[in-house]
Amino acid sequence: MEAPRLERKLVAILAADVEGYSRHMERDEAATLAALSAHRVIVDDLISSFNGRITGTAGDSVLAEFASVVDAVDCAVKIQDALAVANEALPDEHRLRFRIGINVGDVMVKDGDIFGDGVNIAARLESLAEAGGICISRGVRDHVRKMGRFAFEDLGEQSVKNIDQPIRAFRLRGVDPTTAPAPISPATASPASADHSSSDGPVLRQPASPAEEAEFELTFWESIKDSGNPAEFAAYLERYPAGTFAALAETRRQALLEEAAVPAAEAAAADQEVSAVELAFWDTVKDSANPEMYSAYLERYPEGAFAALAKVRVEELGSPPP
Repeated sequence: MEAPRLERKLVAILAADVEGYSRHMERDEAATLAALSAHRVIVDDLISSFNGRITGTAGDSVLAEFASVVDAVDCAVKIQDALAVANEALPDEHRLRFRIGINVGDVMVKDGDIFGDGVNIAARLESLAEAGGICISRGVRDHVRKMGRFAFEDLGEQSVKNIDQPIRAFRLRGVDPTTAPAPISPATASPASADHSSSDGPVLRQPASPAEEAEFELTFWESIKDSGNPAEFAAYLERYPAGTFAALAETRRQALLEEAAVPAAEAAAADQEVSAVELAFWDTVKDSANPEMYSAYLERYPEGAFAALAKVRVEELGSPPP
């Protein structure tokens, strides 16, 4: 009886793994697994948001397919950006840096898994990538080069195990600054300069990508992690009940409640997404000892992601919120 014909299709293949994963596991298995789990949430969400499909995972590795080469590259860039932000919350020795390879090619499909030379080439490109970097094939480069959004480093011809012909590889060196708009940086933007086009009234938050939301959560946590006020941890838990730091936040909140024997203030963070402009505003005021700074934030963003925390800070500093 003739075997059924395998399905074949042309896709963009993204292969990713953690640089030095075995070394991390040998040094601290529990911390490495915890960091990997948190990173995988980010990676999986971004793959889904760019219309990708995860076709395989093994240990620290992820294999995904995309119908669009552009979506695959954009997803890879967002993944590396988001993981860089997430790593900032971890000690140096616990930071996990992914390498990503992207190829476009014909693959065979069986039971949802993909096979073939296209997959092998993506895995080889991944091994050529730097920690935190992205390496792509010439076919991928040709698809995205005409968009004028990325800069590349030509690595020349590379041999691939079990592939007769060498492949041309390129490292993606980020967005070309001459053709892409500069992103807003929380470290450099200010409330006065970040938004010249809007009115002076309250700003409603716009939907954020998973990568941006991860950055907002990290900024929130960095603002409260050393706090002695249980209400600030309650504010975090209200906004991020299943957040990366939720378990730690609850532990610290309970410990502070026991020490102070006072009830925790309830958080009222709005269940909306946050704009980069709001994040820049909060980054400017978050370390201030002046209650008027937090009142200004509340006037501008009455339902902002950090509104509950701002109210707590105003109360701590002795002036009622607006």
